[in-house]
Amino acid sequence: MKILYVNNDGGGFADHIEIQDGTSVAQLFSQRVTNGKPSDYLIRVNRQPAASDQLLLPGDRVTFTPVKIEGA
Repeated sequence: MKILYVNNDGGGFADHIEIQDGTSVAQLFSQRVTNGKPSDYLIRVNRQPAASDQLLLPGDRVTFTPVKIEGA
């Protein structure tokens, strides 16, 4: 299934990506953010705070935004 993934870490980008059905927010985070902890990010699905066990649905908009930006 396809979702819109917005990575606000560093330069940031947005892209439609394919993920497996039944993927949770925590699973996507561990796949996409290899050197970070969830507690260091504001994690949202469709602009709403998301639980780690929330399952993603086709067309969801997922954003991972760091709470602390290095050098700022």
